[in-house]
Amino acid sequence: MAPATVAPYGTWRSPITADLITQGNVGLGQVALDGADTYWTELRPTERGRVALVRCDGSGDIQDCVTAPRSVRSRVHEYGGGAFAVADGVIWFCNDADQRVYRQRPGGAAEPVSPKGPWRFADLLVDRRRGGVIAVREDHSGDGEPANDLVALSEDGYVTVLASGHDFYAAPRLSEDGGALLWLAWDHPNMPWDGCTLSRATLAPDGAVAGTEAIAGGPDDALFQPEWMPDGSLCFVSDRSGWWNLYRHSGGDVAAIYPMETDFGLPQWIFNMRTYGIVGADRLLAVYHLDGIAKLAEIDLRSGAIDTVATPFVDIQSLVVGDGRAVMIGGGLRESPVVAELDIESLQLRILHRSAKEAVPADVVSIAEAVTFESADGRMAHAFYYPPCNADFEVPDGDLPPLIVRSHGGPTGQSSCAFGLKIQFWTSRGFAVLDVNYGGSTGFGRAYRNLLNGRWGIVDVEDCAAGARWLVEQGLVHPERLAITGGSAGGYTTLCALTFSDIFRAGASHYGIGDLEALARDTHKFESRYLDRLIGRWPEDKAVYQERSPLLHADQLNCPVIFFQGSEDKVVPPNQAEAMVDALRQKGIPVAYVLFDGEAHGFRQAANIKRALEGELAFYGRVFGFEPADAVEPVEIENLD
Repeated sequence: MAPATVAPYGTWRSPITADLITQGNVGLGQVALDGADTYWTELRPTERGRVALVRCDGSGDIQDCVTAPRSVRSRVHEYGGGAFAVADGVIWFCNDADQRVYRQRPGGAAEPVSPKGPWRFADLLVDRRRGGVIAVREDHSGDGEPANDLVALSEDGYVTVLASGHDFYAAPRLSEDGGALLWLAWDHPNMPWDGCTLSRATLAPDGAVAGTEAIAGGPDDALFQPEWMPDGSLCFVSDRSGWWNLYRHSGGDVAAIYPMETDFGLPQWIFNMRTYGIVGADRLLAVYHLDGIAKLAEIDLRSGAIDTVATPFVDIQSLVVGDGRAVMIGGGLRESPVVAELDIESLQLRILHRSAKEAVPADVVSIAEAVTFESADGRMAHAFYYPPCNADFEVPDGDLPPLIVRSHGGPTGQSSCAFGLKIQFWTSRGFAVLDVNYGGSTGFGRAYRNLLNGRWGIVDVEDCAAGARWLVEQGLVHPERLAITGGSAGGYTTLCALTFSDIFRAGASHYGIGDLEALARDTHKFESRYLDRLIGRWPEDKAVYQERSPLLHADQLNCPVIFFQGSEDKVVPPNQAEAMVDALRQKGIPVAYVLFDGEAHGFRQAANIKRALEGELAFYGRVFGFEPADAVEPVEIENLD
């Protein structure tokens, strides 16, 4: 073994390059089962962000089902989800370019079913009895906000409205015989994780709604993933206890299946999110989160017993169950996410597909350490700490690593400790990373999730700053090389932290929010009233919006910032970043701005993902005074001597 090279933190050469991240990896999405076949979506940066639909048959043969240029993606709520459904080999999917629903029979070509027009569809569900699909439709034909409803789409393209009148719909579920339908609905100003209603309708043989009743939920009861049990009773997740637990509805009575101070549910930012599956009349397979780590468990409904199922995963998504097997997207501590299949009887696990083409050498992988630290007012905050790790390098005596604090989006999101190449990109170069589950994050109960209500831009900032200070006090990071980064809502936290606290020395905002008033005026329907809880009512609480907007307090921001933005972002439009850039430019603060043409909310194209990673690295090198080992394209930083 060659001796380690002595080099300062931040200057290490790493095998985890931006090209490795963008060229050799795909993003795994929705999973579905159809007999012995398994389907999943892949976000492919090398195909300009196209979402492919992939099938693995019972023999293990893997092939694409929907050919380019079609991309399987819904834009309902802008975030989409539930963009395909399959039954007996017939695939129904939403095509990104025109947002129409297509049907593709085995061996045939994809044919459009829904009519041309200003409509979007999501949460597709095959109606085997009647030969069409049920879906959430978003109608952009009128003035003002689009209308959302629940519709049936027949094979000949005829649309029947099944439910309307609420602002939002999600999670349609047909009974086994097709005679009844469940769904969730909620209204402004709620988000689905604030409160929603579970309704049940009787369907006539022709699909017409014969009667509807609300059977659970309410404005302060956040429900998630309703499902039919084999005996006709219902299962769903509710946070009525303060935690997202599983409940059963039978004969008008609702009872907790297994009360725990842990979350079995998730905030429904996208459609078709699933955390449990029905194994049989008396068994469930479910995912819950404990201290930010996902666990898989088997629940016996007769005894109420719960048994943990051993897996190598600390993050589990898109769990689906059927025909004696469960398939999920699993993320471990040392490897990129995989599509995995669990035999329910033997509990044996096998990997169907890996998101990464190449394995990363173990000696450059930084393993997350779960940490808890005290924040403002004595409350405790949670995070995952990743120390620098690269066996090829040592550092000069007395050197301390730069720190990158990551503020996740949402802001009800949840940082996972699962292996992620973008974090390892930094740690293998000599950076420390603190991935913060600040107050407001999911996975720690409703009370923790509600900490941001009325205090967005305060609690999240306090927790990120407290985490950075704690690491400085521990002697683990350089006190003058502290940076914070985040995207979307995490970008807002980043800009607030740089503006309203003085601990960070640099920051990177990826499509972040600088002006809350502009966001309240310009954003899309799904989030148009989100700020009512997080900030206050608009325009009645205008003063609070102004008080919490970094743009209006740019005189307090005194460190370099880089902004990355998509030109077609409808969630956080480019004018947000550009206003902040102009303010810092006029003040003489070092600032950089990178605009990606054709990108929306989040970067999907390989060239742009690479540019954002390498641009942020080059930026930190300039402002912290070190030379990265990578030959990266520099970014133009105004006002930096």
